Amino acid sequence: MRRIAIAITTLAALAGLAIGAAPAYAQSGHFIESGAGAPTCTDIGLQVECTGKVAGLGGTTFEITVQAEGIATVVCINPAGNRAPGQDTAVTVSGTTTPLPTPRNGQFVFTVTTDSPAPLPATPTCPNEQWTPVITDVAFTTATLTLLEDGVVSDVITVTVT
Repeated sequence: MRRIAIAITTLAALAGLAIGAAPAYAQSGHFIESGAGAPTCTDIGLQVECTGKVAGLGGTTFEITVQAEGIATVVCINPAGNRAPGQDTAVTVSGTTTPLPTPRNGQFVFTVTTDSPAPLPATPTCPNEQWTPVITDVAFTTATLTLLEDGVVSDVITVTVT
């Protein structure tokens, strides 16, 4: 009886493989986290520029995105053109490499720059709707880099912006 149970279990396992149960493949692309290729992100005024290296790429395409957070310094301009300090406010900016073909060696040195912050609504950053808020600088704090292979997240790292 025991031999019959073992035979049935073995046949069921083999039938599962024959039916098309495929092995799962994990993405292996990753950011180099130390040394010369480690990601660094720099505050360049209204934008953040991140550089670094990824390795282990194995898909057909890859993409690197960056999202950075900071506090925007706001100046308000009234209809007469006079300037007054506005209410500083939190902003988030983002950027991307767009999808790129995977290099043959599976490694890529990148530079990604974010867009500038989107225009702010007049209130609550300025006294009323007639004033125009203008962002003059952003003090960025952190940036999150995401590596996608064939549209699937492979790695995520958060970097302090300098």
